[in-house]
Amino acid sequence: MSRVAIVLRHDDTIHLGNLEPVLREHGYSVRYVDTLREDVRGLDPARIDLLVVLGGEMGVYEADNFPALNDEIALLEQRLASGRPVFGVCLGAQLMAAALGSRVYRGPTNEIGYRSVEPTLAGATSPVRHVSGVPVFQWHSDTFDLPEGVTRLAGSPQYGNEAFSIGDWALAVQFHPEVTAEMHEVWLVASEAEVAAEGYNPADLRRDRELYSRGMQGASRAMFSEWLDGLDPERTS
Repeated sequence: MSRVAIVLRHDDTIHLGNLEPVLREHGYSVRYVDTLREDVRGLDPARIDLLVVLGGEMGVYEADNFPALNDEIALLEQRLASGRPVFGVCLGAQLMAAALGSRVYRGPTNEIGYRSVEPTLAGATSPVRHVSGVPVFQWHSDTFDLPEGVTRLAGSPQYGNEAFSIGDWALAVQFHPEVTAEMHEVWLVASEAEVAAEGYNPADLRRDRELYSRGMQGASRAMFSEWLDGLDPERTS
């Protein structure tokens, strides 16, 4: 029987992208839970083989408008306390930080596009090292304080906390390693007004996609695959 990756999704267009084939290659089947339509309180945090938390347009601090976020944080609190594998992307990383007791808040800029992130000394020996020198896709304006007890793995000039880990079983990244060229185009078209309001030129963003998308997807595949390889089988059974 294959292991199951439970994937918390906040928007149909924000899915696993290029990471889904990596999960399947590692013997996982995938079950999406659409958190704005399905109740995560029915999930048993101790019985999930792998929990993946994806991005979304809302902020952690908007739980009054999106009460499901509080349920996700509660699930993550229990999951992280159990020491079982969790992977978080963008909003998912912010929810992990909140579950660990840290503040999540608006950052200095709305980053849209491919940016470089630099691994820390710890990151240079972690799976995150694969994105060193490879521009990765960003779309966020929120950040978080680094939780106590985690290891900071990467940062950038604009955002100091781009990735963190707990041991070899929990990994959170602020950037979007999952984004394919197709997802990138869907996001640009759907958020045309936001892109323009923030002063970005869609033609420039598409040009950068042509330059960097293939390299980023290769790096993200290597990063995610190495992280999955490093999971202790006892933590996923």
